[in-house]
Amino acid sequence: MNMRYSSFFICFLLLLTTCKEEKAKYADKLWYDQPAEEWMQALPVGNGRLGAMVFGDPNHERIQLNEDSMWPGAPDWGDGRGTPKDLEEIRKLLKEGRTKEVDSLMVERFSYKTIVRSHQTMGDLFIDFLEDKSFENYSRALNLDDGVVTATYTSGGHEYSQKVFASHPDDVLVVELSTTNPEGMDFSIKLDRPKDEGRPTVTTRNPSNNEISMKGMVTQLNGKRDSKPLPLDYGVQFETRVRVERESGTIRPNNGQLVLQGVKRAKLLIVGNTSFYLAQQYEQKNTETLARASTKSFESLLRVHIEDHEQLYDRVDLDLGGKELDSLPTDRRLQRIKDGFDDPDLAAKLFQYGRYLLIASSRPGTNPANLQGIWNEHITAPWNADYHLNINLQMNYWPAEVTNLSELHQPFFDFLDKVLERGKVTARKQYGIERGTMSHHASDLWATPFMRAEQAYWGSWIHGGGWGAQHYWEHYRFTQDREFLRTRAYPTMKGIAEFYLDWLVWDEKSRSWVSTPETSPENSYFDAAGNSAAVSYGSAMGHQIIGEVFDNVLEASKILGIEDDFTKEVRAKRDKLFPGVVVGADGRLLEWNEPYEEPEKGHRHMSHLYALHPGDEITSNTMEAFAAAQKTIDYRLLHGGAGTGWSRAWMINLNARLLDATSAEENIKKFFQVSIADNLFDEHPPFQIDGNFGYTAAVAELLLQSHEGFLRVLPALPSHWKNGRITGLKARGDIEVDIEWKDGVLWQVGLRANEKKSIRVKYTERDVEVTLPKNKKVLLNGNLSR
Repeated sequence: MNMRYSSFFICFLLLLTTCKEEKAKYADKLWYDQPAEEWMQALPVGNGRLGAMVFGDPNHERIQLNEDSMWPGAPDWGDGRGTPKDLEEIRKLLKEGRTKEVDSLMVERFSYKTIVRSHQTMGDLFIDFLEDKSFENYSRALNLDDGVVTATYTSGGHEYSQKVFASHPDDVLVVELSTTNPEGMDFSIKLDRPKDEGRPTVTTRNPSNNEISMKGMVTQLNGKRDSKPLPLDYGVQFETRVRVERESGTIRPNNGQLVLQGVKRAKLLIVGNTSFYLAQQYEQKNTETLARASTKSFESLLRVHIEDHEQLYDRVDLDLGGKELDSLPTDRRLQRIKDGFDDPDLAAKLFQYGRYLLIASSRPGTNPANLQGIWNEHITAPWNADYHLNINLQMNYWPAEVTNLSELHQPFFDFLDKVLERGKVTARKQYGIERGTMSHHASDLWATPFMRAEQAYWGSWIHGGGWGAQHYWEHYRFTQDREFLRTRAYPTMKGIAEFYLDWLVWDEKSRSWVSTPETSPENSYFDAAGNSAAVSYGSAMGHQIIGEVFDNVLEASKILGIEDDFTKEVRAKRDKLFPGVVVGADGRLLEWNEPYEEPEKGHRHMSHLYALHPGDEITSNTMEAFAAAQKTIDYRLLHGGAGTGWSRAWMINLNARLLDATSAEENIKKFFQVSIADNLFDEHPPFQIDGNFGYTAAVAELLLQSHEGFLRVLPALPSHWKNGRITGLKARGDIEVDIEWKDGVLWQVGLRANEKKSIRVKYTERDVEVTLPKNKKVLLNGNLSR
């Protein structure tokens, strides 16, 4: 190697070393100076399918374990109930204004009433030191950059360390325990799982010299269907195994546990598999996974895990300044915000935390992230930790495209494909619609499309599939993947559109096609007689979703060169569809077809704002609707709206679309003050992960928007984010965007497209057309000039 290249190589290595040191110095970390005392203080790791919550207790450690297919039951409850005649009767009664009867009949004829069939914990790994020790210099941290949870402390003048991560490449949870104590560590290891209504749920095998295991079947002995007890003594079968490898000391089995003494360093490999993925091969899979992982050192497992994690996580970087507060534990920083102080860096960390959680709970080939992602300590979780399709599942995936994690969207599509396949039967048998498909508002592992509710106001909604279809279209808009559009998105949107074509009824009074019976998710209104009612003759959200499905399928057909009887029928009904966006006499958007009063004026769902976000019918170009949306939000908040975590996160997205930086800033502060736990999980309350994902998507919306057909840069920048930089955001059109600003003013924009194209870029009043070459970054200054 000649001197010139040698010098260059040395400089390159020095630069690389400096970058790594800077990254380590300013890592995205959540850290604490005490162990977790409760589950909502523990820290999450996950590989998409397997997950764990790490407490970091130096004496009695608990690592709570999860797997995403731990469900009772089977796909054996049918696809719906009720008949087309029931639908005819309900439509007739609704036209007659007999809403109280309609609400009752919707549930009686069509619904499986309250269901208890829940995602469940895989159990717990307990690491108990044989003698309690005092400790100092304690630190517990989750490094978002590498996906590793560490706990370090000193005791008796010796250092102790625990590291935990969930490897996607090796499909294993890994724990390393180490100490500088020359006498090593003395501790025991055991597996356990909570009982189901007092009955043990696992059997533990006699441990070998270095392995313990438990095996069982997921049951739900307090199960319910139709609000009646229905014990489920069958479900997914599973096995969990832990293998221990050590340096020095001894290891021996004892009463179902492993006892280690004099060990200076130990590596624990935790695997878990189920019959859902592998039929009766799940035990063999565990054997194979452990055999492969056991041939690798801890350092090798860690290196491969970090490489896999970084190739997703490192795509986007957000810096809002304020990193000097990294010297404070995360819970104290959170308290500072509650006390009224700003912390832009913690806002940036929470943004990246949402991306981390999606990486950890949703990978190609896994189930989608549920109401709790994959982290759940219960046998009966809140709301079954299932899949709610009237915003919650969709919100989980709002950040997938815009924050450059597009492939993590795949579990959503795989799951909804299964729901909509069963939904064809529901459409046909329940509603008499022979073509197309649909889904109601909630589902579970078994991809059920049926109605489930004790009351019509939250269960009889029919647009789970319609809202879900938006994600297929958005995935195409962001990726420009024509093959996905042709083979998956278009067939899905067509199936939903076909259902709607035959669902709509002609209304002579308005001379338009109306969706009926309808609900506005989980809300109710006062009918003409003053009764509180849920089911209505048309609703804003229903018509907004139907209109969006029609628009998107027509746009997709144009791209694919399809023009047939189906597209002609869609176009004809779209032209005569009752409008989803109607401004009332008081200047607010109507939530139903009529200007009804509502019992809960500050309701958490803001369903009639769907057309503003996540839809795109309402923009600054639709001035009357734009102003009405703002007035609608003001009214909701005046009456206590956005009380839940996910609702506040949605509100920030709505603020962004309204270009309202001041309100966004206020709602971000309230989100931190009211809805964020010490471990930065969102609280409904209780814990519900959609708020984390919704917040991450909202931050992206504040910095970049592309839904209007052009790029809008810094559309709603909060004033206390004065200086900042974000790299790697994605815009529709498959464009990667970097943005930097100083003193609240745009400094520079970087744009890179995978194909040559022209795009409009707008910042405040500046609006320019930019030609992007293929795979070459174009830099624009704050005036949008090169």
